[in-house]
Amino acid sequence: MAAAGKLSFVAIMALIASISVSVSADPDMLQDVCVADLNNAVKMNGFACLPSFTASDFFFAGLAKPGLTNNSLGSAVTPANVMQIPGLNTLGVSMARIDFAPGGLNPPHTHPRASEILFVLYGQLDVGFITTANVLVTKTIYQGQIFTFPKGLVHFQQNNGIVPAAAISGLNSQNPGVQVIAKSLFAATPPVPDNVLATSFQIDTQEVD
Repeated sequence: MAAAGKLSFVAIMALIASISVSVSADPDMLQDVCVADLNNAVKMNGFACLPSFTASDFFFAGLAKPGLTNNSLGSAVTPANVMQIPGLNTLGVSMARIDFAPGGLNPPHTHPRASEILFVLYGQLDVGFITTANVLVTKTIYQGQIFTFPKGLVHFQQNNGIVPAAAISGLNSQNPGVQVIAKSLFAATPPVPDNVLATSFQIDTQEVD
């Protein structure tokens, strides 16, 4: 168990280092720090800088504990982006923790502003992404292993094991965004017209409803 914990720590540190030195999807920073003023009403590509900051602006403990997976998907995503860590503003990096109950699914989604690298903390995951040529690239990964998802492509993770699983992801944007495919199509406001969905999926409007 101690060896596994050490492996996880080393791998996570390597993950952080790799996304820190990679080419960011965000614009380059122009000063040492620019802690986000999340309450500033001025809209820009990122956030305005606070005039002062403390160590707390660069700290977040939210990934230390598993998320609650007692929901319809059997999964929980805990983000660690600029909205949780204001000090990430202009740094071009963020993370997330994904917890899975047995059978749990992180459903097909995209990150429009970031590529993703996923490290399995424990358990096993069936992961995959779909290219723009509609080719499915999929693999089963286990504790200590890594899989990557290219920027903007639809991807998913599922725990088909009999025990819980968890993973840490690194993304090369302070605010990678997430667009869940099913929710975007069937829960948009205002709603996507029924005839658009019916024709797209080759079903009738009653099935859409």
